[in-house]
Amino acid sequence: MGRPDVLLVSLGSTAGLRAADEALVSSLRTAGADVEVVRAAAQSDVRTLMATDWRWARAARSAAQAGLTEHDPGAVVYSTTTAALWWPRPGAIRYDAPAAANRPGRHGLWQRPLEHRRMREAPLLIPMTQGTLDETPSPHAPTCIVPIPVTPSPDAGADRDVAALTYAANPEKKGLNRVLAAWSQARRPGEELVVAGLDGSHTAAVPAEGVRYAGRLAPDAYRTLLRRARVYVTAPRREDYGIAQLEALADGAQLITTLAPGPYAALPLARALDARLVGDDLAGALRIALDDPAPRYAERAADAIASFLIPAVDAVVAGDLLPLLMDKQ
Repeated sequence: MGRPDVLLVSLGSTAGLRAADEALVSSLRTAGADVEVVRAAAQSDVRTLMATDWRWARAARSAAQAGLTEHDPGAVVYSTTTAALWWPRPGAIRYDAPAAANRPGRHGLWQRPLEHRRMREAPLLIPMTQGTLDETPSPHAPTCIVPIPVTPSPDAGADRDVAALTYAANPEKKGLNRVLAAWSQARRPGEELVVAGLDGSHTAAVPAEGVRYAGRLAPDAYRTLLRRARVYVTAPRREDYGIAQLEALADGAQLITTLAPGPYAALPLARALDARLVGDDLAGALRIALDDPAPRYAERAADAIASFLIPAVDAVVAGDLLPLLMDKQ
């Protein structure tokens, strides 16, 4: 076997990160690159972000060392800044948000200064959005923005018979309490909010009329449910990317969201599509979306996410990212 063009060091600490890594590998291979992937060993939960990052950074270093020894790649891409913190060899860093922004105060005491050093030493940074780059401390390496792609699910022609949907696998981060409070205020008889990613036994699952907890769903089942929803509502404390919101737009649901800080890729799109649905008044936005939806919302949303679709991302990877990776070997 020949020397691969790229070794991807995947942290893979969440399902979302694993899916994002698979998408990047697919785009690189579509562009003609020979790509090998090594993954950090899964780590058990610990109490603090400092300890969590320390464990995952150590696991990523071990995976990277093994991959470098076995494959001797032309270029290395570390997926997330955590994966790059203790790198055995400099490489490009792919990330949705820097620790400088999402590890405030004591949560990032050791991560932030080391991250900034790595971002200066890296041959290339691969932020996922312009918002990601805006949060990146300077000075830093050259950059190439590459989004996580989103794919519209097949339209089976189902009626939009679900009034509202939210995803709350991490209920505190996604602001489920604010969504439930708004729904309680806005709901009318016969309307239902479906909460995906959480079952009724979770401590955050507050029983209420017109609320159904769907639990964890397979991706296809979730997207089928999304295709039936008139509204996708969320109130994140902070959003580092927000793939669920992009999927909602891809599947034609109106996006209601708070003005969460962070790179939040879908936020400017939501504002442009219907500014009435963006802000702190979730209850008011719910009634607007259900009673007075903006004309052609789904069609305009499909146009708005064009740069996040696989063909557009593949073009960026082939035309911009891969040449930069090869140039900086």
